[in-house]
Amino acid sequence: MSDHDATPDSAPATTSDAAPAVAFFDVDETLISVKSMFRFLDFYLAAKGEGPATYRRLAGELSHMAAMGVAREDVNRAYYRFYAGESERDLTRWGARWFAQESRREDFWLPESVAEHARLRERGTPTVLVSGSFFACLDPIAEELGATDALGAPVLVHDGRLTGEIAEPVIGEGKVRAARAWLAGRGVPAERCAAYGDHTSDLPLLRAMGEPVVVGDEPRMARLAEERGWRRLPGPARTPAAV
Repeated sequence: MSDHDATPDSAPATTSDAAPAVAFFDVDETLISVKSMFRFLDFYLAAKGEGPATYRRLAGELSHMAAMGVAREDVNRAYYRFYAGESERDLTRWGARWFAQESRREDFWLPESVAEHARLRERGTPTVLVSGSFFACLDPIAEELGATDALGAPVLVHDGRLTGEIAEPVIGEGKVRAARAWLAGRGVPAERCAAYGDHTSDLPLLRAMGEPVVVGDEPRMARLAEERGWRRLPGPARTPAAV
């Protein structure tokens, strides 16, 4: 993967009406309303016969790490260790089943983002999902949307089973490296591309592309969008009880 730096914080947004050469989309709370990794973990544990207490314990471990200030990249690595020894084929099968169940939720998709994705595809723009999530979640989502590609956590596999480790988290600057590597193989400059994201961890990717689009109302993201003239799309509905 390329290690080029993202463009500076002050980079202006693209103002052309031309369709971007490529559009990169974050997934969780950008295209879908849920956090796919946690939702899949709950489904996976239930499929293996584990009770709700197991999910609460594992999710609690990750939440505690985050609360203690552990870097998101390290929390992401810890998540994939839960799948050490698991069959890649079984995870693919469970991922398809998870998606079939989860996507029946009325609020699963974020309609404005999905509509934007569809419009880009109709105009011939390749669309690439970029997420810290992994193939079990991303592949069925990408297939349903008709996305060109999905760049998720590169899990390490040995003899058909996950080792529990990943090559590099696709979070923060990791998203930029993944996107730039994808573009480098096709000779497309980042300045001609768009990027969509909802969270401050998506900022490196948004800054690296010529047309940043903020999804949702995360305060810092909303402020930057206003200051820099970036476009915005509605995100998931927020309630006081949301966690």
